[in-house]
Amino acid sequence: MKCPFCDKLDTKVIDSRPTDDGRAIRRRRECEGCSKRFTTYEKVEEILFMVVKSDGRRESFDRNKVLNGIVKACEKRPVTVDQMEGIVNEIERSLNNRMEKEVSSAYIGDLVMEHLAELDEVAYVRFASVYRKFKDVNTFVAEIEKLLGGAAKSSIKS
Repeated sequence: MKCPFCDKLDTKVIDSRPTDDGRAIRRRRECEGCSKRFTTYEKVEEILFMVVKSDGRRESFDRNKVLNGIVKACEKRPVTVDQMEGIVNEIERSLNNRMEKEVSSAYIGDLVMEHLAELDEVAYVRFASVYRKFKDVNTFVAEIEKLLGGAAKSSIKS
């Protein structure tokens, strides 16, 4: 590793420790030329990929857009920020594991819905209503039926 102070290539690692929930390693180094210390970080290179929108446009994946959608769906619900960020982390990890350079926005939306269905049913329905563009009450009821496994229709008619 090149010293940022004197540009010598001879440095030694003094201390290493995991950081960012084990996804990176922080290393304290000392230059053997000038004896100054500096910090480096080592982490796995993530694949940058494009999101293909429903109209065919392509844009870079933005985890903040996914998080904002989840935050809106979970508004006034007993869901913590850590849980919401955990969903985004899992989705991002899943997308990186696919090793594809392009992914459809529909696929990302489906992943969000899967996670929200497990976490909070109200947040799931809120997200689904925007994501699936519910046009009427019947579409809304059909989604709730799907969530409850068909039990919603009989209880709504009663």
